[in-house]
Amino acid sequence: MFETVIVSKYTSGLMVSKFWSNEMGVNGKDELKLPLLQPSNGIPASVSQSVLDVDKRIKTIMFKVSGIRCASCAVSIESVLGKLNGVASVMVSPLQGQAVVKYLPELITAKQIKQAVEDAGFQADDFPEQDIVVCRLRIKGMACTSCSESAERALSMVDGVKKAVVGLALEEAKVNYDPSVTDTDRIIEAVADAGFGADLISSGSDLNKVHLKLEGINSSNDLTAIQCALEVSEGVNHVAMDLEEHVATISYDSDVIGPRSLIQCVREAGSEPNIYKASLYIPPRRQDTERQHDIKMYKVKFLWSCIFSVPVVMFSMVLPMLPPYGKWLDYKIHNMLTLGMLLRWIFCSPVQFFIGRRFYVGSYHALKRRSANMDVLVALGTNAAYFYSVYVLIKALISDKFEGQDFFETSSMLISFILLGKYLEVVARGKTSDALAKLTDLAPDTAYLLTLSGNGDVISEEEISTQLIQRDDILKIVPGAKVPVDGIVINGQSHVNESMITGEAKPVAKRPGDKVIGGTVNENGCVLVKATRVGSETALSQIVQIVENAQLARAPVQKLADQISKFFVPAVVVAAFLTWLGWFIPGEAGVYPKSWIPKAMDGFELALQFGISVLVVACPCALGLATPTAVMVATGKGASQGVLIKGGNALEKAHKVKLVVFDKTGTLTVGKPTVVSAVLFSISSMEEFCNIAIAAESNSEHPIAKAVVEHAKKLYPKHGSQTEYVTEVDDFVVHPGAGVGVKVGDKKVLVGNRRLMQACNVPFGPEVEDYISDNEHLARTCVLVAIDGRVAGAFAVTDPVKPEAARVVSFLHSMGISSIMVTGDNWATATAIAKEVGIQKLFAETDPLGKADKIKELQMKGMTVAMVGDGINDSPALVAADVGLAIGAGTDVAIEAADIVLIKSNLEDVITAIDLSKKTIARIRLNYVWALGYNILGMPIAAGVLFPFTGIRLPPWLAGACMAASSISVVCSSLLLQSYKKPLHPDPH
Repeated sequence: MFETVIVSKYTSGLMVSKFWSNEMGVNGKDELKLPLLQPSNGIPASVSQSVLDVDKRIKTIMFKVSGIRCASCAVSIESVLGKLNGVASVMVSPLQGQAVVKYLPELITAKQIKQAVEDAGFQADDFPEQDIVVCRLRIKGMACTSCSESAERALSMVDGVKKAVVGLALEEAKVNYDPSVTDTDRIIEAVADAGFGADLISSGSDLNKVHLKLEGINSSNDLTAIQCALEVSEGVNHVAMDLEEHVATISYDSDVIGPRSLIQCVREAGSEPNIYKASLYIPPRRQDTERQHDIKMYKVKFLWSCIFSVPVVMFSMVLPMLPPYGKWLDYKIHNMLTLGMLLRWIFCSPVQFFIGRRFYVGSYHALKRRSANMDVLVALGTNAAYFYSVYVLIKALISDKFEGQDFFETSSMLISFILLGKYLEVVARGKTSDALAKLTDLAPDTAYLLTLSGNGDVISEEEISTQLIQRDDILKIVPGAKVPVDGIVINGQSHVNESMITGEAKPVAKRPGDKVIGGTVNENGCVLVKATRVGSETALSQIVQIVENAQLARAPVQKLADQISKFFVPAVVVAAFLTWLGWFIPGEAGVYPKSWIPKAMDGFELALQFGISVLVVACPCALGLATPTAVMVATGKGASQGVLIKGGNALEKAHKVKLVVFDKTGTLTVGKPTVVSAVLFSISSMEEFCNIAIAAESNSEHPIAKAVVEHAKKLYPKHGSQTEYVTEVDDFVVHPGAGVGVKVGDKKVLVGNRRLMQACNVPFGPEVEDYISDNEHLARTCVLVAIDGRVAGAFAVTDPVKPEAARVVSFLHSMGISSIMVTGDNWATATAIAKEVGIQKLFAETDPLGKADKIKELQMKGMTVAMVGDGINDSPALVAADVGLAIGAGTDVAIEAADIVLIKSNLEDVITAIDLSKKTIARIRLNYVWALGYNILGMPIAAGVLFPFTGIRLPPWLAGACMAASSISVVCSSLLLQSYKKPLHPDPH
């Protein structure tokens, strides 16, 4: 069941009329009167395209309903809920057993809605009793997959946390929690208790945030006065004060207040005006700052480690091989303790305990939470080498006959190589988010703000920071400048290069009334733009948010790494112990010849080296980075080319697609229908015919309805004596996929297709049948107008096919992917369009629920189905499909329902999305080959499998280098996705 929401404006408030219908032909109308919001400036809130835009206080809940057996059950629930005072809209899906209710919490609660559902004889399941808030955290100290799992488990155990996802590669967490039960401080505390650092990146109230540097502050009372003044300002959600830096961080509602108003509020906070001053403060980007800090930290630690490790290597491996220069190292200090042994201990100890302290801390926290990670392996390996070497040193000190080999160089070199590997890994991982960083840097730093008089004359012009722009500001965009925010051109003409957002290189002409996107470049001509979306509401900000969420989401293919990580470290420890036993016991029993044992080493020491090598060669880090780094690069690369992928799940499903279902209007066709002819059948006056058509279709948002209205208005002046149209109508009813019914004056009017006329028993004459047949064979849609039960006339509407449609269908076929068209249009028109683009199979005259049913039928045959659509009527099919691809120029509902959004509305990006997903999944699998390959090949070699046959063994320090190399190779493998190029390039003609 679907609905059309029409918002009418009254002096006392907003009247929201919901017209709904379903496949059983039941129609109805509900009304809800809501109080009209009055912003602080006294200007009434403008009526926008949806109830949520009309009143920000309206909230939405979605829940499952048990007991829905047919469409009439859905109608019953909607009827019950629709009568409740405070419910703005209701939509119940009988197919999915779900209900979406928009309500005003001031008039009704979620609990009352649930009770109403249960009173109607149904059960409301998975019902959200409270509002859920989302926050993002920066997590510090994660080393491998087991660390991210431990952090995720710690977050999930906090009371009030509904869901927590931790991304290892992004080093972030996304937490859904109930603010009435817990808060961000408790969540951060839980992360700290698990042994990790955590900083709040954003919370649910941080949609729009600004930082202000305060001046004129002499005491804490001044800060308190400013904070109080800001907090009482309408539209301010939260104020945080930095007492040391004198910086105020303010979260606000951009519909009510803006950053310039907040600065003015600070100036007026004192006993006298302008005692306090405020200016925009732009803090360094935390993620970049922390990454640079990590790079610097690992670099410094590696260099300090080298300062101490190099002498150890020189004393143990280099100088002894140069007899004239290394003899002094054999000088005996006491008993068998030599000067070389003592120096190696002195230089190794700072590396083991100070530079390598992070491994002890990481191991402690891991073992405390009953898990094991890479730090545990490194700590075990280095401690085994170090403390055995200390044992050798003490034994040599107290004995005059003992001869033993220390492994101080093993411990110090192992830590040095691991620190080098972490340094290179952090540098490489920083490059995986380069595409996202480039997106965020697209917006310019400054903009020209104009002040206009009532006559539209420019009073003043001022260059301001982009962050100070408020809604409805008038901005001047000069040639070569970037558009700072989303807006509408109100004066001037130009061409704008939108390639950085949409990937389309061809500049787009802009005239008054056209929309512009923040971050795009004005190539020629000066235009004045009215800001409509600022801050987090801009298209650029929303793209960044989608990509960030996608990079944080966990792909199903990552489950392999998660499962392995649970027993990986314990298994490695057991393998290392068995390796030591496997070499030590046969050595003591004389199973292998003594000649295998290197000089200055005994059987115990040889076995210990093999055991340590096994410990440190295994790398769980590479497994944990295999999937998220590839997803990060792929989603960022996709966004830069106009394809928004909403997560690893969408990526994984898209690579399996074997069938693509296309909607027709706005998807395969341009989506801008034009009327090519109009005829009269049972009415003599073209004036009256146009007048009725305009009145009936003016209330519809359908593209064909708009085309009919536009054409009728062009005809009306030619045939009418005046240009005043009848616009007052009654009993307006939408018939989804068919047309509309309305009462114009005392006449009952139907405007729609053949199916609507047949359903309402409107008879056809041969003249009407011939007209419909002739136009349908020309791929035209006939819009019939019936007045009082008789077809009075008709319009023939054509919607040209997109030029790239045929190429896309052909290329999909070459990839082994079939194509099907599903449309609500008639069979003749649909067949003509399908033939033109090369689609063999189609379903026509299908309503929105029917489209979802077709998708499910195809899935029942075992096929992975992708759906490409653009309208509200496509949203059920987009949700039902394995992968939903929404055309970017489509409706917000369709974009919300889709898994992948094609920003520039080009069908070629359907191929780009599928091909990019295939390349990404292939890269993830290759990453697993690299990660597991190192372990599968490295561990047996480290255990000494080749040693009896070739004499080749893997010293612990070299095993540590291999472990570091595995992580670096995985990240670099993912970075190769940066070179991805579209398989199907735009047709130059």
